[in-house]
This record gives sequence, C-alpha cells and structure tokens, in this order.
Amino acid sequence: MSEKKVSLLEGFKAFLTRGNVIDLAVAVVIGAAFTNIVNAVVKGVINPLVGAFGTQDLDNYSSCLQGPCTKDPANGEMDGIEILWGSVLSAALSFLITAAVVYFLMVLPMAKYLARRAAMQAAKEGVQETLEVSELEVLKEIRDALVAQRDGGASGVGGAGTGGFGTGGPGEDGGGALPGRDGER
Repeated sequence: MSEKKVSLLEGFKAFLTRGNVIDLAVAVVIGAAFTNIVNAVVKGVINPLVGAFGTQDLDNYSSCLQGPCTKDPANGEMDGIEILWGSVLSAALSFLITAAVVYFLMVLPMAKYLARRAAMQAAKEGVQETLEVSELEVLKEIRDALVAQRDGGASGVGGAGTGGFGTGGPGEDGGGALPGRDGER
C-alpha cells in the first residue's frame, strides 16, 4: 500500500509541475487583477458617461413589473416586483469592455507577432530548402562530371571502369590498357 501512496504522490507532483497547470494558475490570477481594472473603468468612466443621460450609476436603472415598487421604510424590503435591468446592462458593458481590451491589447498584437514570427520561420526554412537544393544540384553536377570523365576513359582517354585497371581489353567495360602506355604501368 505504501507503493500506491508514493505513486499517487508522484503522479500528483507531476500534475502540479506540468506547464499547463502553472499557466492556468497564472491566467486566473492575471484575470482577477484585470477584472479589477475593468470594474474601475466601468465605475469611473462608463457609469459617469451614462450618468450624463440619467442616473450616476447603471445599477439604479430598474422597472417595476408588478405593484408599486417602493421600499418599506420599516424593514427595507421592496413592495412589488422590481426588474433591475441596469445591473444587467452594467454587466454587459463590463463584458464588452473586457472583451475589447483583451482583443485589442492582447490578442491582436500577439496574433500579429506570431504571424510575423511564422513568416520569418517560413522564410528561413525556404532559404534552408534552397541551400539544400543548390547543394544537391552541385553534387549532381559533380556526379555527372565524374560519369562523363569515366565514360570518356572507356573510349580511349583513360580512367577506371567498373572492373578496375587492366581487367578488360581496349573498348571493353573494364577500361583496358591505354594505347601506347602499356609498358608504363
């Protein structure tokens, strides 16, 4: 049973040290801090702008669905059914502002950066591929020159055939002896 506990602890440790868990934790913390910024923008900028047309706070916008919507001064409860659509509007504006800020300040610049980086990587791979192709072409030219030199040797210029020096007669595939040079070997 102790082996099972050790393996469970090791598995849990591996789970915690995995990169995506750390990234998720950082995202949650940054998201919470970013929420405070968005809330401050909504309360400090958006609500006063809306307040220029009505109340200072969107949360004060409401409608009465049934009965007189008045607060009982004795216990502070609402008489009637009140719909707080200003709170919904405030939350929707907060969401839109958050989405806009995240998109324009984080997603869009990162997408442009990644696209530029991918283009540079593609260009680098294209140059590498061109170098590989040009090296291959040079090697083919060297091979063709060697083949041409060897084939030229079979017709009397001299050179080694597939059979080596002197294995065949003149004109055979072995290269043969060179005319006028038989005694020089």
